[in-house]
Amino acid sequence: MTKILYLHGFASSADSTKAKVIESFVKKNTNLTKILIPDLDNNLKNSYRQIEEIIKTESPSAIIGSSLGGFFGTYFSEKYDLLCVNINPAIPPIDMSEYLGENQNYSTGEKFVIDQEQLDLLYVMNKKIRNLKKHKNFLTLVQSGDEVLDYKLSIEYFSASQIEVIFGGNHSFEDLESHIPKIQNFLNMH
Repeated sequence: MTKILYLHGFASSADSTKAKVIESFVKKNTNLTKILIPDLDNNLKNSYRQIEEIIKTESPSAIIGSSLGGFFGTYFSEKYDLLCVNINPAIPPIDMSEYLGENQNYSTGEKFVIDQEQLDLLYVMNKKIRNLKKHKNFLTLVQSGDEVLDYKLSIEYFSASQIEVIFGGNHSFEDLESHIPKIQNFLNMH
């Protein structure tokens, strides 16, 4: 059975709209694919360890990442040579210093703190994936109307990989359902 790991964005949860769309598609349309959608810890160091542990214990063949989940997906895809589909991803050099201090999870309402140690981890990750090495492993979907991240930076970063630019839309990635067949084909989900 093929296993795919879905990584949600910053201050989100496994209950996010994109996670539910992808989970629903996999359950209805594939027999040999299992989708893993963990609730990532709000603490970036803990979520890093959590993803590492899931990859070691579950051995997914691919990652789908959204926003910050795309940054983590890119990092772990390069580290473990996994296929990776990114949806409006955060890319290096990611700077989350504006989130230093107390934050609130948009999905759960839980309050949490981002400290300098967590930002230092992102700095180390940035350095390791500044330049992609395994371009063939990536399919990136971006919408030009993304109000959070500059889609042109994603185009530049993933320029040697498969990339699809959808004009309009937003950071939530409108109409994801119509792009699922591309994801299915790229990840060879059956």
